[in-house]
Amino acid sequence: MGAVSRHADAVVLALNSGSSSLKYGLYAVAGSYPTLLLGDVIETTDDHGVFFDTVSIALRKANASAPTVIGHRIVHGGPHRDRHCLIDDAVLADLEAACAFAPLHGRASLALIRMAQARYPALPQVACFDTAFHAGMPDVAKALPIPRAYRADGVRRYGFHGLSCESILRQLGDDMPARLVIAHLGNGASVTAVLDGRSIDTSMGLTPSGGVVMATRTGDLDPGVLLFLLREKAMPAAALATMIDHASGMMGVSGLSSDMRRLRDAAATDADATLAIRMFQRSVCKQVAAMAASLGGIDILVLTGGIGENDAATTQAIRDGLAWLPALRITTIPSQEDEQIALHAAWLCSGSKPDHFL
Repeated sequence: MGAVSRHADAVVLALNSGSSSLKYGLYAVAGSYPTLLLGDVIETTDDHGVFFDTVSIALRKANASAPTVIGHRIVHGGPHRDRHCLIDDAVLADLEAACAFAPLHGRASLALIRMAQARYPALPQVACFDTAFHAGMPDVAKALPIPRAYRADGVRRYGFHGLSCESILRQLGDDMPARLVIAHLGNGASVTAVLDGRSIDTSMGLTPSGGVVMATRTGDLDPGVLLFLLREKAMPAAALATMIDHASGMMGVSGLSSDMRRLRDAAATDADATLAIRMFQRSVCKQVAAMAASLGGIDILVLTGGIGENDAATTQAIRDGLAWLPALRITTIPSQEDEQIALHAAWLCSGSKPDHFL
């Protein structure tokens, strides 16, 4: 592994924090080509210092080149950050404010950034926003059907999984169709309509909790359900938040697991596991059909994410559920969020980002 080619523009440590794990990758970036030097997934602990200790030991054991820039995946950029950018005090202040929209993801990301700054004080740090890809959506997609006064507070549809969507477009290259739908299906799941390379609609809204039925998140839900729980069950706000994000979706319906593999294993004898799977699959098909309406048709549907890439039964169910769409091509492409982080971090530091990349 050792030294990086002298042609590399940057060596990027890409950090991708999830709800239960931290993924890192060390990439050598030359032009538009990220090369993975080293990477791993580490279970989340409350002490990010342990994470960086583990990364430092791994880099040393592999005799890997030292990073020259650090890139962070940020789930929610809030109303003031719609482009990937170098992190400074103003950016940190905006990220702090954006925690109101995604407190679970936002707080974890801020803690990781601050620890990275303490460990690597001389290195530039870059924020890569999952919301940035959707920033140019038209008003009919961005606006939510609530009193317009709330728009001033940033209450609108943001959309997520933007780095994953960007990576799909990059991999498609010249084969990208005019009307593309990307279904990122994993622990979190969303469906995005892409017209001529630009996001025009997406299933997630103000937060990453809406849209498709997910592993533990509700997806779209009649707001009357929440009012009922508040009014009739006196459910506290914190308990309601836990239910929406951690105890619902396939986990809540099945009462068994949020893991598609375990649900598949149990489906033969467990009716609730089967129901959870069927609800997930139906939800994806409904969202794809909605994106077809936004696009005026679909040329290609791309499945990506852990379930989208690996669960053949889900792929077949989606094919069957969308068989009425004429001549629909469905393909699977791996999500490359970390590679996308590496590219953006290298380009922002060098100022040489190619015009044809997002």
